Amino acid sequence: MDQPSLKDRVAIVTGSGTGIGAAVATGLASRGARVVVNYSRSAAEAEETAAAVREAGGGKADNVRVVQANVALDEDCRKLAAAATEAWGRLDILVNNAGTTKFASHADLDALSAEDFANIYAVNVIGPYQMVRAARPALKASGDGAIVNISSIAAISGIGSSIAYAASKGALNTLTLSLARALAPEIRVNAVCPGYVATGWFKNRFGQEQFEKITANAAEAVPLKRAADAGEIAHTALFLAGPESRNITGEFIVTDGGMHLAVMAGARH
Repeated sequence: MDQPSLKDRVAIVTGSGTGIGAAVATGLASRGARVVVNYSRSAAEAEETAAAVREAGGGKADNVRVVQANVALDEDCRKLAAAATEAWGRLDILVNNAGTTKFASHADLDALSAEDFANIYAVNVIGPYQMVRAARPALKASGDGAIVNISSIAAISGIGSSIAYAASKGALNTLTLSLARALAPEIRVNAVCPGYVATGWFKNRFGQEQFEKITANAAEAVPLKRAADAGEIAHTALFLAGPESRNITGEFIVTDGGMHLAVMAGARH
């Protein structure tokens, strides 16, 4: 069955230079949407994403804009929202994907400082809030606005790269609930909670050999015995952004190969 069209819809995807964000931006374009690609530091990668968006949209030169912005800064969020409305006169979809972390053992409480928490929350929680605030007038005017927050299984299970990261994603889930109430009925707000995702981020950080080991171990550890890639997570985000989920708001969709089941089982023993 063909996916519902997003023709003439306009979307912003934060942190879309690489990984899940890039896959979401390309997926939106393949369904006909025009997309603002955002990056903070990955300028070259963002231009590569923009080229993929153009190709996915049938080679149209006018279906993408690339905007540098740090979502931790309110003025940058307002710049991003304005980029969509100035280019195409509307905004229908906001995907809050930009995120950051610091790796720290959960058992080492001295590994994180107040500054670490503040930096992570600035991007992972305050950033989405500021983006929603900046985009709200245009999303409301759309009459069928959709916000998708890219959260994490860490929000539900308390696992992940650090306690600060897990706490920030828990806060993002609560933000999703609060905004879903506040912005209805014109705007829906939902979240995607991935488990491990085999993206270039891990490959760049750990190298190809270690990346393959991490991915294999992650697959072995979950009930479905598989690890998702960015494109698979993007499919879930596209579902929540599109008309097929018009009756859904304030929901979290966990897409983790069943990782949460394994975590819950471990907690009982």
